[in-house]
Amino acid sequence: MKNFFRNLFSPEDPDKDQTLSSFNEQQAQEEDVQFIDHGVKTVPLENIIGSVGKYHDFDSQFRPKRHVDSRRFSEIRQAMREGTRLPPVKLYQIRKDFYVLDGNHRVSAAKELGWTDISADVVELLSAQNTMDNLLYLERRKFYKETGLPETVDLTEVGKYNYLETQIKKHQVYLTDQSGRDCDLNKAARDWYNTIYLPLTTIIESGNLLKYFPGRTVGDLYTYISFHHWERSSNRRYGIGIDQLIAKSMEGFRKSMLEKKTPDYPEMKRTITAFVLVNTDTKTEYKVIDLLFAIEEVREVHSVHGTIDILVKVVLKRDLLASDAEVISEFVEFNIRKIEGINRTQTMIPGISKVKEGFVC
Repeated sequence: MKNFFRNLFSPEDPDKDQTLSSFNEQQAQEEDVQFIDHGVKTVPLENIIGSVGKYHDFDSQFRPKRHVDSRRFSEIRQAMREGTRLPPVKLYQIRKDFYVLDGNHRVSAAKELGWTDISADVVELLSAQNTMDNLLYLERRKFYKETGLPETVDLTEVGKYNYLETQIKKHQVYLTDQSGRDCDLNKAARDWYNTIYLPLTTIIESGNLLKYFPGRTVGDLYTYISFHHWERSSNRRYGIGIDQLIAKSMEGFRKSMLEKKTPDYPEMKRTITAFVLVNTDTKTEYKVIDLLFAIEEVREVHSVHGTIDILVKVVLKRDLLASDAEVISEFVEFNIRKIEGINRTQTMIPGISKVKEGFVC
């Protein structure tokens, strides 16, 4: 187990650099670069770490420094707060990281306003450089392209995405045999993610195993445990009874999770209500509303005025061991964000709710 988790990444020194990362410096380290235009897409703000030409104007948290024109920044921030439509920022992408070509003030303001993502026109620099980071990124990129899964499976070791893809293809064969009909890889991947990956990673997280492996992810532990439990059938004990919860085969584990009753896991089988705030293009708003309303889990769709364009109420079922956040995130990623014309979404999960009898919430 220790050999599997050796060579951990050392934590970054928070005081090492108080400015943004320089795109030019990073680009100079890449080799055989291919430019790929991804068009306009939604990018998590936490992944925007640098700038092409203005990295000295902002600190490492993308806050403007004293010499930056404060009036311009304030005007942009106010416009964004009021919901004024601004053009997408322009970003360069190198692996998971993004660098601002145009729109530094908009990115800074979005972070200050508490946004989680931003609409961006993205050009990716895909490097053929033979480094471990690059090889892992290329393998990760291929995995998501082949499976169509949301980018939530985070691994830190080369070869493990290929292992998961092989596991999904085995599950694809199983589903085809069970149903008597061909099952495409994307459908098999989604079933694997919901009925195998999420239940096992939830068990791992509930057992607090990650604290023993700093620098590693729950996905890393999933690959380790599933390989030794289902491929090698090793008699390994994990100290918290996990081995007693996992059947001796992948499909056996899936079957046992699907057969769990509510008394076994009180949080299973209940519904989850969430509200999704949507920003869309004006010319496609009515079409987007119709497409949203056609989704089975969507209960209400409202066109609203203000900083958002559409308010969506969804009611989901959590029938496995996945958390509310995981179920909602997957639903929004698969069913809402892929609708053409949607620029940005924000999800709100109710805490305490009171509904008057006879009224629909």
